[in-house]
Amino acid sequence: MSKDYYKVLGVDKSASPNEIKGAFRRLAHQYHPDKNGSGDEAKFKEINEAYQVLGNTERRKQYDQFGSTFDGSGFSAQGAAPAGGQGPASGWNWSDFANQAGGFRTSGMNFDFEDLGDIFGDIFSNTARRSSSRRTRYRKGSDIEANLTIDFEEAVFGVEKVLDINKTVVCENCKGNGAEPGSKIETCKNCGGSGQVVTTQQTFFGAFRSNTVCSSCEGEGKVASHKCGKCHGKGVLGGKERVKIKIPAGINNNETIKLSGKGEAGEKGTVSGDLYINIRVRSSMEFKREGYDIYSAKTISFSQAALGDKIRVKTLHGEVNLKIPAGTKAGQEFKLRDKGVSKLRGRGRGDQLVKVEVEVPNHLNSRQKKLLEELASEGL
Repeated sequence: MSKDYYKVLGVDKSASPNEIKGAFRRLAHQYHPDKNGSGDEAKFKEINEAYQVLGNTERRKQYDQFGSTFDGSGFSAQGAAPAGGQGPASGWNWSDFANQAGGFRTSGMNFDFEDLGDIFGDIFSNTARRSSSRRTRYRKGSDIEANLTIDFEEAVFGVEKVLDINKTVVCENCKGNGAEPGSKIETCKNCGGSGQVVTTQQTFFGAFRSNTVCSSCEGEGKVASHKCGKCHGKGVLGGKERVKIKIPAGINNNETIKLSGKGEAGEKGTVSGDLYINIRVRSSMEFKREGYDIYSAKTISFSQAALGDKIRVKTLHGEVNLKIPAGTKAGQEFKLRDKGVSKLRGRGRGDQLVKVEVEVPNHLNSRQKKLLEELASEGL
């Protein structure tokens, strides 16, 4: 049956070799038999057949010469042979194309590895992933997290805490090797100690051999004559570990500390996971923190605000003197340098900002009232 190979690949007759190759690769990816949903074996064969003709300069010339009457056997529907051919008696046929070009043939199909190498990737990559190295079936310990609440001052100055963490730990009975103490560790008979076994996978393109992790020893190459009765050969089991945590000065609310290797223990001596400590900081009744600065408030009398004074102010680092200049207004802020929080990832400390609140008396005795009336008469 005659075929229009240009139509099969979806290209014009004037298409360049690169355009033909691009169309072939795009369609081959789309209709690859192993593609879920879009795979189509018959369509894939048809696409490859068209490319084997149009992708080769000489074959394309022969096809163009005989037009749409050129078919897969290499002859026109009228029985004429392509240029250089001798008809059916010569033994020339379509299937010889790929063989002459050094292609690969299986199940009646011809393939060129140079063009189809990336298309086979879907199959080979799955096989390669199964050909893993030893210990791949043993899981790395999982990461875990815990919450820790500390006081405001502890966050400012740092503190050391102790937490009891429930997690997977190394089995004390077998010390993590999964074998009952005193039992022999023998070479795995299933894989001969290699940790891998050879398997054969039947695919559309033929049989492919690959190495997979041995299911008996799980890639170790060795097995215990008797598995540990406490952990059942895993090398790990549920337990508890007491962990010391050093909280650095300057840590803030909702920040996290990472302790490498303090998470779940890994099976059979594999790497342990990490422990993440989420810090929660209790609020303070006297201080408020913004970044590395501390904010506080101080109430002074009406006369102190008007006349000025020296007052004592509480900071996280102890009490200090603060000079209140005459004429201080309510809400005015004063900065106490270097009285804030230590910078967690730098040097020095933040500042403390003291907001002044002026107290207005609610009740006056007769003398205080008279004095204020005299001040009012003076325009104050």
